[in-house]
Amino acid sequence: MERVLVSACLLGGKVRYNGSYRLNDHPILARWQAEGRIVQVCPEVAAGFSTPRPPAEIRSAGDGRAVLRGQGQVVELTGNDVTDLYREAGQIALDLARETGCRYAVLTDGSPSCGSSFIYDGSFSSNRVAGVGTTTALLEANGIRVFSEDRIGELDDLLTGPGSAGTSA
Repeated sequence: MERVLVSACLLGGKVRYNGSYRLNDHPILARWQAEGRIVQVCPEVAAGFSTPRPPAEIRSAGDGRAVLRGQGQVVELTGNDVTDLYREAGQIALDLARETGCRYAVLTDGSPSCGSSFIYDGSFSSNRVAGVGTTTALLEANGIRVFSEDRIGELDDLLTGPGSAGTSA
């Protein structure tokens, strides 16, 4: 059975920067949990961030990919540069995915770590921009396909469709 790396906050874990969770009781996630598919992770907490913590955003001409290339920073609202911890968070998630055989992930969109379709522009003014977070960038660079919480159904179809890899034990 295909296992899926999933953001802890999507499973009800109060690990987001403000101590909240993002999504809870999603029927597909509940089924995946019952099937034993889910590998839970909060990259930031795994790297040592506290909950709650100051919000952080990527500042660069790009997104998480630029940060991984050394062309951007992840900065907290306080001005503290947390780039190295975000890089470490991505590596922890990648190592976990490899150890558990995950080829897919469902991560929280908008996060400077887990965003897969959008992040915030670094101005702390709620301006969304297309892009990916640092963990998503590292996972995708290593062949792990990342879906946002809004695309859980698409991944479920991929996992459970006729002839899919997700149907084998």
